[in-house]
This record gives sequence, structure tokens and C-alpha cells, in this order.
Amino acid sequence: MLLEPSIRFTPDLAVAALNTRYEGAPADEVLHAALRLYAGRIAVVSSFGAESAVLLHMLAQINPHAPVLMIDTLMLFPETLDYQRRLGAALGLTDVHRITPDAGALSAGDPWDALHLSDPDACCRLRKVAPLSRALAPFEAHVNGRKRYQSGTRARLRPFEQDAGGAIKVNPLADWGPRELAAYMDRHALPRHPLVARGYASIGCAPCTTRVAPGEDTRAGRWRGRDKTECGIHFGPDGRAERKERRHP
Repeated sequence: MLLEPSIRFTPDLAVAALNTRYEGAPADEVLHAALRLYAGRIAVVSSFGAESAVLLHMLAQINPHAPVLMIDTLMLFPETLDYQRRLGAALGLTDVHRITPDAGALSAGDPWDALHLSDPDACCRLRKVAPLSRALAPFEAHVNGRKRYQSGTRARLRPFEQDAGGAIKVNPLADWGPRELAAYMDRHALPRHPLVARGYASIGCAPCTTRVAPGEDTRAGRWRGRDKTECGIHFGPDGRAERKERRHP
């Protein structure tokens, strides 16, 4: 039975109850539950990247008027910006917000647009983490498209979790893999991000994203050569940004 919106839980109890109910449930059921439970207090965060069309299509079937937040770091591929416009229109999403960094903060912290070369963590905080934090402030919950298969840091994702600030994070596609995603996109004739055909399996900012070779982790092209696989908008229970697990011989 779906938890009613009138029932108020502390975030940790809500997460435990929701995971007990929805672990293993279909992705659209998880999404529908979150949108109903947190109606008016929830947003969907989307990169409009390689696999984003699946979650956004599900959203469009349930509530195309729900707010969708996209972080525009001002360093995205032009193809990503065009894809956002085309996909949003094709799905009938009516409340897409493109979130950009604060102009004053950029001028002070990265005046030459070169911070990513010397300190990519600081660049991500400036261009992604801070803008998204401000945009999510009015919401109690937010939905994202992370999956367990994407990297070791995501291997234990559950449908619901609590972020470092106490908000509820919803991961409807946590247990989906590449086959399920591709099949869904084919079944619904969803347009692919144009860079996927050129070898980009995970798409972020242009200076920090490379193609992925066959057999590589799907996020191997993000911050290649650095001990970094997350921008910092996703945090673990200890409040630290998720990072690549170190492997020891």
C-alpha cells in the first residue's frame, strides 16, 4: 500500500519504510510513489545525458508538469543543450529549469574558465554543487537517474536514500542495466543523445569528458586520469562525495 502524503515521517524512518515497500518494485512504481508522497515538494534532477531519456519519459507519463532541474555549468557540450531542448519538447515536459552558476562566484572563483585544469573538485563545487544546492532548497525530495551498474560507488544504491542535508533522494532506476535501458528506449522510440553514437557513454562537461572504450566502466570517460568519478552532487551517508573505490592488489 502506498504511504499517504498526510503521514509524516522523519527522513530516516521514511527511507527505511519506503525501501522496505519498494525494493525490487518496477521503476515507474517507485517514481509514482515518490511523486505522490512528496507532491509539490519534489523535483527531478536530470543531466539530459546518455541515459536520461528513460527516466524523463517515465516522468512524462506520470506528471509532465513536475519540475525538472538541469545544471548548466556553462561548459556543457552544445549537443547536450540542444538535446535538452529537443527531448523536453518531445516529451511534453512543461517545467524544465536550466540552473547556471552564480555570475559573481564564477568571476571570483574561475575568471579564466580554467579551474577544472588545476582543481576539478573546486570547479564542480562552483559550477554544479552550489547551483544545484540553491535550486533544491525549496524541495524535500529529488529524483535522479543513477544506476548500480555505473560504478563501484553506486553498487549499493537503493530506491530511496537520505542525502547529507537530510533531503530524500529517489533512485527509480537503481537496478537497471544497459540492456533494460536500451530496450526501453527502443520500445518507446526515444531519441538518443547525439554523442552516444560517437563513443560517449557518460556525458558531463566538455573539458572533463572523453570517449569510453569497449569494456571500460561507463564512467571511465569522466575526469579521466584522476581519482574522481563524481562531481559532488551525490553524497554518501557520511556526507562525503561519492568517489571511486580504490582497488588494492
